[in-house]
Amino acid sequence: MTDTWRPARGRVVCVGETMAALVPDPPGPLADAGHLRLSVAGAESNVAMYLADHGVPATWLSALGDDPLGGRVRAVVAASGVDVAHVRTDPDRPTGLMLKNPAPTGTRVHYYRKGSAASALGPDLLDHEAVRTAALVHFTGITPALSASCRELVTRALAVPAAQRRYAISFDVNHRAPLWPKGTAPDVLRDLAGRADIVLVGLDEAQDLWGADLTAATVRELLPGPRIVVVKDGSRVATAFTDSGAVTVPALRVAVVEPVGAGDAFAAGFLAGLLRGEPVDRALRIGHITAVSALKVTGDHGPLPPHSFADQLLALTDKEWETYEETPKSASERDGGGQEGRPTTGT
Repeated sequence: MTDTWRPARGRVVCVGETMAALVPDPPGPLADAGHLRLSVAGAESNVAMYLADHGVPATWLSALGDDPLGGRVRAVVAASGVDVAHVRTDPDRPTGLMLKNPAPTGTRVHYYRKGSAASALGPDLLDHEAVRTAALVHFTGITPALSASCRELVTRALAVPAAQRRYAISFDVNHRAPLWPKGTAPDVLRDLAGRADIVLVGLDEAQDLWGADLTAATVRELLPGPRIVVVKDGSRVATAFTDSGAVTVPALRVAVVEPVGAGDAFAAGFLAGLLRGEPVDRALRIGHITAVSALKVTGDHGPLPPHSFADQLLALTDKEWETYEETPKSASERDGGGQEGRPTTGT
């Protein structure tokens, strides 16, 4: 078995759009809402914020409108310790907007981002000093769906062979069907993902894109090029395929408040683990622990558990990890209410 490749330590640059988001408060159908809560929503900035939480230097690179919503987005992302100094202010285009419409059958999202400031991003961004000096650049499949120039940005970044790139590239497939013209996403996303160093994809979205009968192993067969492919099977398991083989780690069993943002949190945790030299199985565990931080809040970004509690989780045996189930005591430890003892596991 060979040592698993991992990106060099250093700054991570996350490139992509973050929008202002309006959410019914309390949660309920948008048409019946008396009040809306203003928050922010963006896959790439979510990853940057969780990376910063883990102590990884993170820069968010994007564009915002010269408007109050843009100011709000910038302030929220910066408050998490992310470098936003290079986010461009566009005087002619607005900040993107998203509305959530919760319903018993699931939450629908309505986008108002066509012609937004971030949709004007293009391949010239790759010449930015922040990108050229990064250890890792993180993209998602959302960006190439926003505009022709955004697609060219991601395509050109990934056109450089891995051995010739100055930085590693991670790519979270993050398929958002409403953003794509019908039938165009499968080929584009497979091509882009196949050129990255690290790919993260949900098994369900892989099945929607490339075949309903896919398994984690056959997703890897579809994407033989990346050094690491992580396939997330919902709330069940995540499997990382590397040059050393496949490693599968179950997800933690916890009470879920809202699943939005958990995939971004997982990606950040996994990348943070790789960047600090952790073995792949521990990096997957860190991904799961970070995902819980998003699952326990109604927004996209929740606080990480205390270091001591996370360390206790990481120290569990494989059997203890597999049977771990959140209890009132373990939830208290996770939220900082108690630091003594080990997390409770099932039988």
